[in-house]
Amino acid sequence: MLIIALAAAIGASAANKYDNTDTIFVARDGTGEFRTLSEAIEVCRAFMDYTKVIYVKKGLYKEKVVVPQWLTNIEIVGEDRDETIITYDDHANIKLPGTDRGMGTFRSYTMRVEGNGITFKNITIENNAAQLGQAVALHTEGDRLTFINCRLLGNQDTIYTGTAGTRLYFKDCYIDGTTDFIFGPSTAWFENCTIHSKRNSYVTAASTPKDVKYGYVFNNCRLTADPGVTKVYLGRPWRDYGYTLFMNCELGAHIRPEGWHPWQKERMNTARYLEYNNRGEGASTEGRAAWSRRLTKKEAAEVTLQNVFTIRDTWTPAN
Repeated sequence: MLIIALAAAIGASAANKYDNTDTIFVARDGTGEFRTLSEAIEVCRAFMDYTKVIYVKKGLYKEKVVVPQWLTNIEIVGEDRDETIITYDDHANIKLPGTDRGMGTFRSYTMRVEGNGITFKNITIENNAAQLGQAVALHTEGDRLTFINCRLLGNQDTIYTGTAGTRLYFKDCYIDGTTDFIFGPSTAWFENCTIHSKRNSYVTAASTPKDVKYGYVFNNCRLTADPGVTKVYLGRPWRDYGYTLFMNCELGAHIRPEGWHPWQKERMNTARYLEYNNRGEGASTEGRAAWSRRLTKKEAAEVTLQNVFTIRDTWTPAN
């Protein structure tokens, strides 16, 4: 069925007037070619060998968006980061039609990105569901995904980095949530981002596979919190061998002295939880969990974009 669907998509694109490098314009108020992002994505040709820009004008777009796996080399660019908002409100405990089962975490996304080589700039992706269960704003499955100056907003499980061995780059982004709001098995680098906790809980829940060298790397980031939030862990390992590193970051006073939580005690033996050269009221490592550790200067010098993102091949994201 997948082969048939792909063949249909490729055949349909042959006579597609949008099969060119021109920018597509989306405007909720009807002044663009399309009123929804999903409509604009639908007309893009499968497996493009050029870059196609979808420019999204300011507005509130309530839609559940999928960038399918046969789309590549797309840039989705908002007119204004804070006023171009893709939003939805599903959560894990909403009942599936005709059943007594909840939809679960992994169907609750606002945006699911399956394609490779996709870039988002100057845009907000939000799950604004009531706090009644896990509610994913961004669900990624593709490789070589880039997020520049974006806001990623939610509560529990804001960002699910969903596929092991895929690479994600977040630069100058604002990310908020409550519990485990950055979680999953992908390799992801966060550069100069603000990571904001809205509740006493956990920031990350990595599930990095044993055979993947790097998981989450936070470099030059700021960890902040709502007023009254005073007891936040940097992370807990969702699975064995979870990897998370905070380096050159500013850690607010809301970070707990022990820093890390084992989730299950046996995971203390495999978790790869690391810090280097952090600052701020929450940066002291004197009371840190004994099974976490500080990198040496020599070890930290090895943590570069090129080294982290060399998995099956070498990829260095364009800034």
